Amino acid sequence: MIESLISFSLKSFGYFGIFLVSLISTSTIFLPAPLYLIIVVSSVYGMNPLLVAFFSGLGMAMGELTSYFIGLGGNKLMEKKYKKTIRKFEKFFKKYGFLAIVLAAFLPLPFDFVGISAGIGRYEIKKFILATFVGKFFKALLLAFFGFEIRQILYWEY
Repeated sequence: MIESLISFSLKSFGYFGIFLVSLISTSTIFLPAPLYLIIVVSSVYGMNPLLVAFFSGLGMAMGELTSYFIGLGGNKLMEKKYKKTIRKFEKFFKKYGFLAIVLAAFLPLPFDFVGISAGIGRYEIKKFILATFVGKFFKALLLAFFGFEIRQILYWEY
């Protein structure tokens, strides 16, 4: 039953569906969704792993803007009282921002903290989106190729 529902959803919505699920699941703050399972299963059902990773990475990068904007708003609220702390965030992101965001986006950690921190540190939004996309793309690519390999095993003929 669940298998046929997932199969129907992936066939009906395709890559746009992967993008939407990725966008929605990362837009929610601290709320897990079965996104990674969907990425794996999409490749098992024959979707192109590179396209799955691209659309998923794009959706995840856009969805993470929610936490970035929360941090940016927090910066405005905290600016007078916590000026020194905010300067530390700004200094960190100026020096290590891109690499830190790419690494955090790739690792299986709660990325919302990084998005909020980047917003507080007023990290440039274009760089934030690009770095998040790069990390999430490679994570999704790894998962999609895992699904592709499962497909090869399942349909392997003697």
